[in-house]
Amino acid sequence: MIKIGVSLLIVFLLGSLNAKVASGQSAAIHTDSLNEIVREYVSPTRILWQSGDIRNEEQLLQPGNGQADLTNASITVLKNEGPARSSILLDFGKELHGGLEIVTGMWNPGNTPRKVRIRFGESASEAMAELGERGATNDHAIRDMEILVPWLGKIQVGESGFRFVRIDLLDGDAELHLKEVRAISSYRDIPYLGSFHSSDERLNRIWQTGAYTVHLNMQDYLWDGIKRDRLVWVGDLHPEVATVNAVFGYNEVVPKSLDLARDVTPLPGWMSGISTYSMWWIILHHDWYMHHGDLAYLREQQPYLAGLVRQIAGKVRQDGKEEMDGHRFLDWPTSEDPVAIHAGLQAMTQWSLAIAVELSEILGDTETKQVAADAVDRLSRYTPDAGSTKQAAALMALVGMMPAEQAEEVLFAGGAANLSTFYGYYMLQAMAKAGNYGGAMEVIREYWGGMLDLGATTFWEHFDIGWIKNAGRIDELVPDGKIDVHGDYGDYCYVGFRHSLCHGWASGPTAWLTEHVLGIKVLEPGSKRISVKPHLGDLDFVEGTYPTPYGVLRVKHEKQADGQVKSTIHAPKGVKIIR
Repeated sequence: MIKIGVSLLIVFLLGSLNAKVASGQSAAIHTDSLNEIVREYVSPTRILWQSGDIRNEEQLLQPGNGQADLTNASITVLKNEGPARSSILLDFGKELHGGLEIVTGMWNPGNTPRKVRIRFGESASEAMAELGERGATNDHAIRDMEILVPWLGKIQVGESGFRFVRIDLLDGDAELHLKEVRAISSYRDIPYLGSFHSSDERLNRIWQTGAYTVHLNMQDYLWDGIKRDRLVWVGDLHPEVATVNAVFGYNEVVPKSLDLARDVTPLPGWMSGISTYSMWWIILHHDWYMHHGDLAYLREQQPYLAGLVRQIAGKVRQDGKEEMDGHRFLDWPTSEDPVAIHAGLQAMTQWSLAIAVELSEILGDTETKQVAADAVDRLSRYTPDAGSTKQAAALMALVGMMPAEQAEEVLFAGGAANLSTFYGYYMLQAMAKAGNYGGAMEVIREYWGGMLDLGATTFWEHFDIGWIKNAGRIDELVPDGKIDVHGDYGDYCYVGFRHSLCHGWASGPTAWLTEHVLGIKVLEPGSKRISVKPHLGDLDFVEGTYPTPYGVLRVKHEKQADGQVKSTIHAPKGVKIIR
């Protein structure tokens, strides 16, 4: 069916629904009512580069209707003569998930398809790269292809994450007439129930960008990336689900993804082959139950949970030391540091089993509760060397294996240096536990804001603060003497252009700002009791909303002349607020 309305994808760019309405724009959105996936057609915002004989190229920036016609008016013409080839690079203004629609006109000789090459890119330079060049790949999604386009017709191709598209006419001595080239943006048509607005526009943009990053990854399942890693990675889900809870509230994509991970991983397997990822599955179910209170759904997990708890507990020695098998993994920057990995695994084992005690109590499973409690008791007898990594220090602080104030000495070493987009969330949580909310906000501004400074509209799979030095922006062709931050950096699975620039695990600041600056924290299953304790740091005010099963909670905090904070709170009926 066709629904005329305003997409929240456009709302994100314009800042508010009112801005969209005031502009007089409208959008045709095609929706599948069964899974809420819509397709919106988006015209390019600019032509970033072109080569060869191209005429009337500005036509491609005009809104289209997706229909070829016989007038052949307002046509962009690409013409090849001899060995010369014509090419054009289009910018759609923001990261999108989806494909491309090409509407063609009439050329001579007629009825002959034209051969073109299409390259999608999350950065301008990726769209210009050859396959195999500095990590450019077709892994997970085909983003570099040769196709035939029809005479006087249209074709839709591709499904990837991108902002830029390069089109090359490959036929010699030929013309290609383009009436329209539009991105097909595919996303869930769901409202942004949560919000965050403060006196710091940089923090506002970071909150929105994290929300938008996860929104794009809410496809058939909750993916980690829309270009690469279009998969359900359970550990990566944890910060993503925290963002879903803070922004969208309940959405079926979360239980659907958790169930997929369970169903494709019969015990004694580890989810994604990684022991910590099975531990994250336990923690995720606790977080989901606390927010939404669906006891029937939690009970569906009991058989698998009971077996998984015994499997994890069986890897804890009598002296309390973990000896997990499978892939021993926290995140990529620590993947070659056995000290950090062991410390992190020790903390994760304790955290997940402590959560399992709570879940087993709720489910009335006394035997599993005892197995988990006994293992937690053993784990408490042993404290590993924390090493010098921020990842391990953060996890150890969060589970109480290290005083949070002591962990801060590691977490603040070098400022935003040695953060990671995934575990940065837990570093921020550890800083909050130590009471250093202002310091955490500075890290958010510097690290996640650093991606925005380089042209990001979504947050990346990885980022090193050192990459900023002498780097070109991702929304420009890299000038001579500048470093290509996309093509020249990256490691492990994210070398060069293989690096995903829209990765949901990087959305942690969105959830963190809601929890600690707005001060909203769920205390009772189903969000029946919520604590509201804001920490404004250097902000003059902050206001926002938070989705609950009972409706939207609204808060506003204003700093008074004497430094005290005045709070205005409007809670839906059924939610008790704790101040």
